[in-house]
Amino acid sequence: MDFWFSRYDDFTVSLYDYYFMKDTDIAYIAGLFDGEGSINITRRPEKKKKHKGSGYRVSNSMRISMEISMTDQSVLIWLHEVLGVGTLTDKPRKGLRKNGTKYLMQYRWRCTFRDAYRVCCLIWPFAHTKLPKIQQVIEHYAKQLDFKLMNGNVVNLQDYKKLMNLE
Repeated sequence: MDFWFSRYDDFTVSLYDYYFMKDTDIAYIAGLFDGEGSINITRRPEKKKKHKGSGYRVSNSMRISMEISMTDQSVLIWLHEVLGVGTLTDKPRKGLRKNGTKYLMQYRWRCTFRDAYRVCCLIWPFAHTKLPKIQQVIEHYAKQLDFKLMNGNVVNLQDYKKLMNLE
């Protein structure tokens, strides 16, 4: 059971397609991610094959991924269908608990790179626990991507709350 979608396959789909999602769905996804999710950001040198000639070149690469692992498959299938990005895979568990029963099967939804950026932009106003990592992902991609997010600026959370009268 492996599902995957990528927004790169259809160039007509953009961040603004998420505009039609309900705020309650976005808030639910943000809460689900705050509770069960994780963001991994790694910058390290990587060996890559040269385009011309033989040998390798070393480049300083950044790996960005976000994932949610849980035992309830139906929630992750819904998340995968609503967001339209990422992969959904089984994450089998081996062994027994202390009381002798088997561990439950886990399922993992995962997205990487620009898909992770788009999901971070979507859940940013509603996130609390993972907010520093989400802002780190947004700041990394806001400088590089062609389309403008929030007029090309990453908004400070305190300014956003004041603007929306949330404080």
